[in-house]
Amino acid sequence: MRKSLGDKRREVPPEKAEEILQLLRSFEEGEFVKIFPTTRFGFRKITVERPLKLNFQSSRERIARIEEERAFQGLAQSKKKGEAAAKEQAEGRAYQEAIRNLLRSLPDTLFKDRTEFEDILNKAARRSGLKLPAPMNKAILSALSERDETAAVCLDKDGNPEPDPELRDTESVPLADGTDPVDEHGLPASVRAFFEREVKPHVPDAWIDTSRRDGKDGIVGIVGYEINFNRYFYKYTPPRPLEEIEADIRAIEKEIVKMLAEITGSKLTE
Repeated sequence: MRKSLGDKRREVPPEKAEEILQLLRSFEEGEFVKIFPTTRFGFRKITVERPLKLNFQSSRERIARIEEERAFQGLAQSKKKGEAAAKEQAEGRAYQEAIRNLLRSLPDTLFKDRTEFEDILNKAARRSGLKLPAPMNKAILSALSERDETAAVCLDKDGNPEPDPELRDTESVPLADGTDPVDEHGLPASVRAFFEREVKPHVPDAWIDTSRRDGKDGIVGIVGYEINFNRYFYKYTPPRPLEEIEADIRAIEKEIVKMLAEITGSKLTE
């Protein structure tokens, strides 16, 4: 096509389109026709999560990162106008400085447990009489943390492992037939078997996000379809004999020498 239409790069002429339709109507196996059950091309895309592991330290380098946090920057901004805006901004800058002082007062110790570090942070904030709303608390934890495989797993409020967005991955599991049993978590047996076989041996701490489900059947994994034509209709074409290729190369070389001789006016020597 002169201009690609999405992933489409070729245009089917009317006569070829009619030929394709005729093959479809005949519905008979042949050179250009292969019949498969629809599930052959289907898959369930599952989301594989891994736990978030962070260490925390109130070092000078990490404290400096708080300046880049949006929640911290917003403290010195105001949507008001005039004197009201100036007053709010001044209060925000004072609050920013109080937070900087709070972070500088924390011990310069490397903590590998978020719960332990949060406890230290909250106690220090109470001693200084400083309130830390949830967005600001999140900003501080973000600034003072770094990923660390040796650190303890970060847990949510219910005590479950918190997923690490940077380690999130997806897997496409071949779609099974209608007899595939589903457990109480909405997980098909074929998906669980695939996960235990292909994923778990490599990342033992991984798990499947069972909240991501298909909108139609409500089962874990988003159903999709993909037809790889090369896989089913590929025809092996053997390369030309080496002797023929070498003969073509020699002929081209002679043609190049002849053209150069004509340009320079020199005589051609065989």
